[in-house]
Amino acid sequence: MIELKQVGKTYRLDGRDIPAVRPTDLFVEQGEVFGLIGHSGAGKSTLLRLINRLEEPSDGRIVVDGEDVTALDPAGLRAFRQRVGMIFQHFNLLSSKTVAENIGLPLKFAGGRSKAQIAERVDALLARVGLEAHARKYPAQLSGGQKQRVGIARALATEPRILLCDEATSALDPQTTTQVLQLLSDINRELGLTIVLITHEMDVIRRVCDRVAVMDAGAIVEQGTVGDVFLHPRHPTTRRFVLEAEQVDEHEQLQDFAHVGGRILRLTFRGDATYAPLLGTVARETGVDYSILAGRIDHIKDTPYGQLTIALIGGDVEAAQRRLGEADVHLEVLRP
Repeated sequence: MIELKQVGKTYRLDGRDIPAVRPTDLFVEQGEVFGLIGHSGAGKSTLLRLINRLEEPSDGRIVVDGEDVTALDPAGLRAFRQRVGMIFQHFNLLSSKTVAENIGLPLKFAGGRSKAQIAERVDALLARVGLEAHARKYPAQLSGGQKQRVGIARALATEPRILLCDEATSALDPQTTTQVLQLLSDINRELGLTIVLITHEMDVIRRVCDRVAVMDAGAIVEQGTVGDVFLHPRHPTTRRFVLEAEQVDEHEQLQDFAHVGGRILRLTFRGDATYAPLLGTVARETGVDYSILAGRIDHIKDTPYGQLTIALIGGDVEAAQRRLGEADVHLEVLRP
């Protein structure tokens, strides 16, 4: 659905070229939720805005649904943007317009619909985002979560095929974030929309995305399925995001385990293997004792996963490690 071919963005400042996005290749499949994660200044917002040319690329080509967006003239670009909805971090609602008027504004600008048709479409969108009772209210009368729901409804007004989300949950509290992410997930599933979502929170990626790209200093440093990137991060930036999300200091944790005897392993389970009684089976077969030092069981989107840090002692430790390695589990030796 979206393909970036060596797309880059450079700003000219005080006679110097400042690269915000270094030449990048990226593709997003039709119907998937694709996440872009990075710290502030990593270039993720710029990269997102290159897709619909709110930022003009300095290099490369942008192809969306088979159309070369970089070649569009102003009229073609306006038509293209009607097929791409955008949700903003700080809502960007017009304070002088009601909820219904804010949602209907893109339809009014696009033309081709009567007032009755616009009103019918707005009513349907209000129902989808659960704001039927708030149509006549103004933005100042809404909570942050309600404002973002208005923003989502407005982005859907012209029936786009793509939804771009610029830090859509960073201004919301945790409970409201969960509700908004569930709404986006429902929209993706029910309407088949392709969603590109940027954030600095790994937990947001884990909950709703299918694939993710990690950005650092204007470059994509790692990408893949959320399961692979979240559970087996390779780049230091990605690893920091994962450890921050789990509130774990890996160095301190290993120091805490210094007094623990035996071999220390990290086991990663996915899918049905998460709930299999593997440790008990291996302990009985090999005579090892094990202690669970740390762990969690959660979900990546709809898929359960578990990560356990364990110590093995006594019995046949080598056989136990081989048996774990042969099972449907990813194994890392943290201390031999």
